[in-house]
Amino acid sequence: MEGQKKAYLLGVLAVLIWSTVASAFKLTLEHMDLPTMVVMASMFSTVVLFSLVLITKRLPKLFSMTRKERCRHMLPGALNPFIYYLFLFWTYDILKAQEAQALNYTWPIVLTVLSILVLKQRIGRLSIAAIGVSFIGVIIVTTRGVFFSEGFLDPLGLGLGLSTAVIWSVYWILNLRDGTDGMIKLFLNFLFGTILTIIFVMVAFGLDINGWAGVAGAAYIGIFEMGVTFLIWLSALRLSRDTSKISNLIYLGPFLSLFFIAWIVGERILPSTVVGLVLISSGILLQRLDDRRKKHLRDQVHRSGGGVHGP
Repeated sequence: MEGQKKAYLLGVLAVLIWSTVASAFKLTLEHMDLPTMVVMASMFSTVVLFSLVLITKRLPKLFSMTRKERCRHMLPGALNPFIYYLFLFWTYDILKAQEAQALNYTWPIVLTVLSILVLKQRIGRLSIAAIGVSFIGVIIVTTRGVFFSEGFLDPLGLGLGLSTAVIWSVYWILNLRDGTDGMIKLFLNFLFGTILTIIFVMVAFGLDINGWAGVAGAAYIGIFEMGVTFLIWLSALRLSRDTSKISNLIYLGPFLSLFFIAWIVGERILPSTVVGLVLISSGILLQRLDDRRKKHLRDQVHRSGGGVHGP
């Protein structure tokens, strides 16, 4: 099979799998309590990621790291999976799956705002417009579109949903300047994060494994949320002649997720969710376009010799 066609096939497969995860969250919470679900899913993820380290022959790299280099991943691991998944699953436990995934999807816009505040990056008019469009989308999802008379979201669920976007963005910024191999970095994050999760849950709540349905759900989440699908997605990006062609497939995810939420979970998809998600996605797309425009301008300046000062 031609490389680009295979890249598209793998990219679509990854997006399809990730699109089922919101439904899996909601269904698993019907068979397993929240703390136990976080522990089980994190454990499965860690096992899968270690298996990927073995399969991709990265184990020598892992063992060649110093203790200090490994311990550097404790803080990101505390954010993801420990705090991130606790808050994410809690959000799904409180809100409708469609609303929880819409709020979580705002992380690229939150990342832009944090990049301005933390990394001191400059922002253009298009990026400001992108933030505004996505913010309107969040308001529509949050209020469930007042004109649809559905009422407001639970304040706790709303706060948790938005906080997951913030936590993920901070996690991304912390890893931005870390030159560690991506897969090893992810494995170490999950190893430390899972240890913290187990300790916290055992002390505060205890485990309550009630039947195999919940275990199966947690296994599915652990394997496919940040496990095998991560490798499929990386393979698609590696095979593609233009990574943007594959990256753009990710915009299909939230809308495919709504289909699975309606079909598998049985939720009635609210018009406000669809409208809000369209606006949130449009804002993220505008942000991507602005980033590409800036990159194009930088490349033009570089090719023309602009900005390069001689002795």
